[in-house]
Order: sequence, then structure tokens, then C-alpha cells
Amino acid sequence: MRIGIYPGSFDPITNGHIDIARRAAHLFDHLIVAIYDGGGKSAKRSLFTADERITLARGCLDELGNVSVDTFEELLVDYARRVGAQTIVRGLRAVSDFEFEFKLAHMYQHLAPELDVICLMTSSSHAFISSSIIKEVASLGGSVRGLVPGTVADALEARFQPEARLPNTADAWRPASGDH
Repeated sequence: MRIGIYPGSFDPITNGHIDIARRAAHLFDHLIVAIYDGGGKSAKRSLFTADERITLARGCLDELGNVSVDTFEELLVDYARRVGAQTIVRGLRAVSDFEFEFKLAHMYQHLAPELDVICLMTSSSHAFISSSIIKEVASLGGSVRGLVPGTVADALEARFQPEARLPNTADAWRPASGDH
């Protein structure tokens, strides 16, 4: 059985991630969308917990019969060996991603020469989408609908509810109507 792993933080999963997962699913008997959960060891701080990211990803990918969602905390190549994967799938949005992915692929090959690494280009309509940009826009009250599935947009809106933000201090100095 040919098993591929599509790893990432998926914090949150975006339409770009889903595009790559759909296309990668056609290349393997089984594709594992592997969500990294550093367990506090990662330099990145996640907006959503690993359990929340699993729930969101499963909801977005459940129509793909040969795709499962899992988490891992160890070195990716060790996880790949543990689940019997032969290939790591990476997504490229732009040429700026290539240098990092190139170095990463060589590190994977150094650590686990038996693993292949493939990079899939995201569709041009998703090339500008990143989880970081999605979180930034959502945190400032902007709409990310159409860039992420509806369930993810709902989760972001709930996380960044207006009452959770600081009040607009510019309004604090304005006199009440009739106080001019």
C-alpha cells in the first residue's frame, strides 16, 4: 500500500491546504494529513489546539475516502516510519516557498533516505493564502470566507469575537451627543 503524509500545523486549515490534500489523495492508496502538535516544544504558538485542528481538518476532508487526519509530536521522518509512509507531500504557493522546501527535503533525505519528498504547486487561486495571513485578517475583524471552509471561518469568528477585542479608544474621548 502506497502511503503519503501531508504534514503541517494547519492552524487553521485553508482552502489551499485542502487543494493540495485533494490532489495528493489521487497519488496514494492512503494519505495522512499529519497535524504537528509540538506539545509545547514548538516555537510557534497555535491559535487552535491540536484537537480543534483535527476536528476542523476532518470536517473539511471527510469526503475524501482515502484521507485520514492524525497528529504527531516527533520528528516527521520518525512519524513517517512509524505509520509506514513512503512519501512526504509538501505544498508550494510561490517561488519564495521553494528555497525553504528544498532545504527541508534535503534534510528529510539525510535523515531518512528511504523516504521520497514531493512538492505540489497549489492552484493559482489559492497561491496567496496562508494560515498566518488568515489569522491576521480574522483577528482584525476581516472576512476570510471563501479562503477557508465555512466551518473554519465560523471557528475563527468565534475565536476573535468583537467583545474579546480591546475597545476602540478613539471613541472614548468623543463627547456624547448634545455635549458640544
